[in-house]
Amino acid sequence: MSTMTVFLPAITDVTEFVNIMGRFPFEAQLTVGSFAVDAKSLMGIFTLDREQPLQLVAETTDSDALSSLTQAIGRFLQPVSDEA
Repeated sequence: MSTMTVFLPAITDVTEFVNIMGRFPFEAQLTVGSFAVDAKSLMGIFTLDREQPLQLVAETTDSDALSSLTQAIGRFLQPVSDEA
């Protein structure tokens, strides 16, 4: 299992994200606060507060699949800050 922070503020972001997630065979959830939805569900994602960072939980330990996922959704990932 791997967790990443993603941002999906626009409707087009959500549709593109769901299309990308549909290409991966493993289960994945998006969570914000105590709410969790299927990361491959348009309707589910629209029920979340998308103004907040969302936690993507990918249910796989396959490092190649995770690398492919990270590359595919790269523009939605929270940038890593170098500041301490």
